Amino acid sequence: MLREFTLPDVGEGLTEAEIVTWQVEPGDTVTVNQVICEIETAKAAVELPSPWAGTVAELLARPGETIEVGTPIIAIDTGGGAPVAKADDEEAVPNLVGYGPRQGSVTRRARRGQASPAAAPEPAPEPAPEAPRDGAAPLAKPPVRKLAKDLGVDLRSVSGSGEGGVITRADVEAAVAPAPSAPAPAPSAPAPAPSAPAPSVGGVRREPIRGVRKATAAAVSGSAFTAPHVTEFLAVDVTETMALRDRLRATREYADVKLTPLAFVAKAVCLAAKRTPDVNASWDEAAGEIVYYDRVQLGIAAATPRGLIVPKIRNADTLSLRELAGALADLTGTARAGKTPPANLVGGTFTITNVGVFGVDTGTPIINPGEAAILAVGAIKPMPWVVDGELAVRTVCQLALSFDHRLVDGEQGSRFLADVGALLADPGLALTW
Repeated sequence: MLREFTLPDVGEGLTEAEIVTWQVEPGDTVTVNQVICEIETAKAAVELPSPWAGTVAELLARPGETIEVGTPIIAIDTGGGAPVAKADDEEAVPNLVGYGPRQGSVTRRARRGQASPAAAPEPAPEPAPEAPRDGAAPLAKPPVRKLAKDLGVDLRSVSGSGEGGVITRADVEAAVAPAPSAPAPAPSAPAPAPSAPAPSVGGVRREPIRGVRKATAAAVSGSAFTAPHVTEFLAVDVTETMALRDRLRATREYADVKLTPLAFVAKAVCLAAKRTPDVNASWDEAAGEIVYYDRVQLGIAAATPRGLIVPKIRNADTLSLRELAGALADLTGTARAGKTPPANLVGGTFTITNVGVFGVDTGTPIINPGEAAILAVGAIKPMPWVVDGELAVRTVCQLALSFDHRLVDGEQGSRFLADVGALLADPGLALTW
């Protein structure tokens, strides 16, 4: 029994992915949940497991090729064995580890005349289209219909060789094989190697725009030209915070934790967001509502070999300083290894970008799409500072807050930034809030 596994949606509505490497070859025996290939979406690299046990009959996509969701990528001969449970003979979707968590509960500003719901309801799933019962229309799965459309084949003129007269991929390819203007390669023919990037000629090198870079470009462009950005800056004396870090590092509780200044910033952001909930919200244009989130889904901008990604610390406002430090270490390690699950890259409510690690003092960060604000943290370094009317050398950090002026007024943005700065200047202030 030959079955084709189609590319699933592995990341909250993504429409395509690139095949990076195959872990199997035709003739290999595979088991259920065995990794068969690695793909790269616009958000992250993901390993796909096999939905069935059997023998690899054919690889239907080559490394470097960008495939649309729903397109067959591999054919597996299950040898008559039962496939993973599925309905109406549709393609099974593997159980992808780490996929599925959503952001915390939300509240919305009520429309006039309506009560404010406690949480935003999940949209109802769309009903699957049913095949015609009278048999007048040709029977074919969506990927086969798309193939026929691309090749200019009228499915009404094709005889289906599949069970119940269903038109298969091979039927469509056979229909165009005789046409001299559009010859189709035999399924068993070796696929050509992906084209390599153009070599450098005259000091110019070109690379295709794809993957994380393509997604980042679309996201920042959409945010920059949709959300009216306002950026405010604040220089903070963080001498006391750095002294507290040194004291904590010497304790048994923090001995096995990488306690970085970013952990203190993350804690300050969560505390300040409780006093100014406007920064932990989003603008729902379609619904005409402002969505306020009960929990802080904290995004941390991370530079990786594949480009910039923003993994999330879930419910960061519920974590202690030690837990935040541990979460940051895990998050950055996973991101640099390229193993961040797609589910951890969506559903953020506030973002921090640490430009200080590159020796940069400050900047004007672009808000992550769907969020209200982003905080840039500059380099922490000794600088001259006035203390009690006297010039002294203190440890200083520059903060820059960009916020969506549709959601956050200057008063709210200024108060939030001032609160973050106050907590970093005097960590003991948190005990009074």
